[in-house]
Amino acid sequence: MVLSEKVSQLMEWTNKRPVIRMNGDKFRRLVKAPPRNYSVIVMFTALQLHRQCVVCKQADEEFQILANSWRYSSAFTNRIFFAMVDFDEGSDVFQMLNMNSAPTFINFPAKGKPKRGDTYELQVRGFSAEQIARWIADRTDVNIRVIRPPNYAGPLMLGLLLAVIGGLVYLRRSNMEFLFNKTGWAFAALCFVLAMTSGQMWNHIRGPPYAHKNPHTGHVNYIHGSSQAQFVAETHIVLLFNGGVTLGMVLLCEAATSDMDIGKRKIMCVAGIGLVVLFFSWMLSIFRSKYHGYPYSFLMS
Repeated sequence: MVLSEKVSQLMEWTNKRPVIRMNGDKFRRLVKAPPRNYSVIVMFTALQLHRQCVVCKQADEEFQILANSWRYSSAFTNRIFFAMVDFDEGSDVFQMLNMNSAPTFINFPAKGKPKRGDTYELQVRGFSAEQIARWIADRTDVNIRVIRPPNYAGPLMLGLLLAVIGGLVYLRRSNMEFLFNKTGWAFAALCFVLAMTSGQMWNHIRGPPYAHKNPHTGHVNYIHGSSQAQFVAETHIVLLFNGGVTLGMVLLCEAATSDMDIGKRKIMCVAGIGLVVLFFSWMLSIFRSKYHGYPYSFLMS
């Protein structure tokens, strides 16, 4: 195919669907074979249900948002196209590229072959549309402003929470002492601190996968092996461990300051020490697995 025919064909498909589905033949003719004066961002994935790739579904949703943002932006040109190769529709492409994992994003530049930086670091950056857009800007100089469809879940939940709080205040309007309850405020502050220190804000910004399933062995990893990234499940585990250490410290403080009989205080003290030792040991084991070469350990770590 001559270049003008390629561009015309890609533009026609893009006008129908921002992400072009490709099989082996389309991939070889429009992406691999010269001539080409355009870049193609290809997502290699496995979306069929029997593949059980949860991350592929999540990554596909973000990729669709990114492609739609580019297609319907005022800066849309034929310099860059978005395409997708599903394993069940183009297994020969996976074999040709020696690819054994999904999802994978690769930029096929307008000139030459893909370099090392043209493969998106999914495990490090996550698969949010905003992160992929930054990577595309680095590789192609094409800046895409991500426009997400409206999500009313957040405002609805906030409105429901405010309604519940307003209802409680109205019902207790004759006695507002509960607003000055130190225990309640301390518990709310503690929950906020645990959520932030476990990495929830990082998840919100980067959009990492919940976990990673090895396509060959089927083994699921809940802890990321690098210190530069994390899984959503990992933050839940860290939150649980931090909560266990906190509960142990609370029991120790209560054992030292309460007016209960000595027997109960001893039980609280032993339970508090056990919780701190157990959960801190597990926490340190996660730290050692991510920071390879860390020399110190503690009991089960």
